[in-house]
Amino acid sequence: MAATAPPTSTGSAKIDGAIQRASANQPQKLSGAALYSRFAFAGAVCCAVTHGGLTPVDVVKTRIQLDPATYNTGMIGTFRKVIATEGAGALLTGIGPTFAGYFLQGAFKFGGYEFFKQQCINQLGYEAASNNRTAVYLASAAAAEFFADIALCPLEATRIRLVSQPTFASGLVSGFGKIAKQEGFGAFYSGFGPILFKQVPYTMAKFVVYEKVAELMWQQIDKNKASDGTKTAVNLGSGLIAGFAAAIVSQPADTMLSKINKTKGLPGEGTTSRLIKIAKELGLRGSFGGIGARLFMVGTLTAGQFAIYGDIKRVLGATGGVEIAK
Repeated sequence: MAATAPPTSTGSAKIDGAIQRASANQPQKLSGAALYSRFAFAGAVCCAVTHGGLTPVDVVKTRIQLDPATYNTGMIGTFRKVIATEGAGALLTGIGPTFAGYFLQGAFKFGGYEFFKQQCINQLGYEAASNNRTAVYLASAAAAEFFADIALCPLEATRIRLVSQPTFASGLVSGFGKIAKQEGFGAFYSGFGPILFKQVPYTMAKFVVYEKVAELMWQQIDKNKASDGTKTAVNLGSGLIAGFAAAIVSQPADTMLSKINKTKGLPGEGTTSRLIKIAKELGLRGSFGGIGARLFMVGTLTAGQFAIYGDIKRVLGATGGVEIAK
């Protein structure tokens, strides 16, 4: 009896061979650690590069928040004043902890977001997750940011101390060591509450607005036929709008974080009592000090982050994530 062709065969050796060659040329979809390590690396690079590149803007924003009486001429005026009084090099104060801190934070934030989004899909099922995708985006972003902030907080505390007190230390290593020696390891986490209060709503707004804007854009463009340049442009545009939303939502907590890390607390003064005191001193208007610089900074860096993140994922072949947008 003649052997029958296998179920996957077309019955033609030539056609079967062509199909096999085409399949071999298709990029293999990654999963597990191989996939999420690529997400984490792409997130680490995009956050470190964008935050590091905008260090001068962050220095200006922090000065306006911490000393509004001195730096009261807006973003451009403060740039000029810092350069005139301290030299252009002062605008790079804190670049070491900024780069290191946001490299770690970006890995946890973007890698964690993709991981927790997948866990939500696994628990809810694809259809339920897609129908409730806003809740999935928010929950995934909040969980990822919590772990990201554990990594970021010590380096952010060091950065703010270097910016607010330029003579405190010469850089990341010396500043980190000096705080640890003089104030103890707990000083690095004195701002953990404010950083969560700032970063969790920030990241929730950032990812959900990005996802929603990108979804609207892709409804007008065929994603399967879009060029790499078009994909990058969509990521830039969605990221810019997401950055503006995230900056406004998190501005009061960002100001409080700068204040609480400027100096150490009084003997016996707890973090909660310090926060209450700072909030009363600032008021609503004071909480939004430096909002112009921060809108520019966060809008620019968020657009850059999503563009870089998407490009690195494509280069690394990190195409295994599940999309729940409709």
